Amino acid sequence: MPVAAVLILAAGTFAIRFAGPLLRDRVTLPEKVQELMTASATVLLLALVAVSALTNGKQFGGWALALGVVVGGVAAWRKLPFVAVIVLAAATTAGLRLIGVA
Repeated sequence: MPVAAVLILAAGTFAIRFAGPLLRDRVTLPEKVQELMTASATVLLLALVAVSALTNGKQFGGWALALGVVVGGVAAWRKLPFVAVIVLAAATTAGLRLIGVA
C-alpha cells in the first residue's frame, strides 16, 4: 500500500475519532436510534468474529474449528478468565482434529 494512501486513511480515521467528542454536546440522537446503533455494533462484531474464526482463507475452516469457536464462546459467556477461554477453544479444536474431525 502506498505511503500516501496510509496517510490519507490515518487522517480520515483521526478526523472521525476527533469528531465524536466535538459533536457529543451538539447532536442528540433519539433513544431508539442509540439502541439501534448499539445493537448494530454488536451484530457487526459478531459477524467479524464468525468470518475470521470459521474460515481458513476463502474456505470453511472445518467442523473442529467451528466447535472450538462455540466452546470458546460459551466459556466467554460464562465469564471464565480469558486464558481459560483460549485454552478451552484451542484444546477442543486440537482434540477434535486429533481424533480425525476435519
